[in-house]
Amino acid sequence: MVSRYDARYEHLVERLKKARAEAEVSQVQVAKTLGITQPLVSRIESGQRKIDPIEFVLLCRLYRKPARYFIPDLPT
Repeated sequence: MVSRYDARYEHLVERLKKARAEAEVSQVQVAKTLGITQPLVSRIESGQRKIDPIEFVLLCRLYRKPARYFIPDLPT
């Protein structure tokens, strides 16, 4: 069964990678900010590991992007 959230999550993952590149931040720097290892950051960016809501908020701040950049159909 395919979840109705699969396409949204794929979009989120692609935006996370793009935002990190635009911010010129390495996966190692992201790992330090989140308090996790670089391999876990890689898994998040490949969609193999779901992102925690707190991690998401920290990444929004680190990348200087609003949540809507990553999830465009968020309710207001």
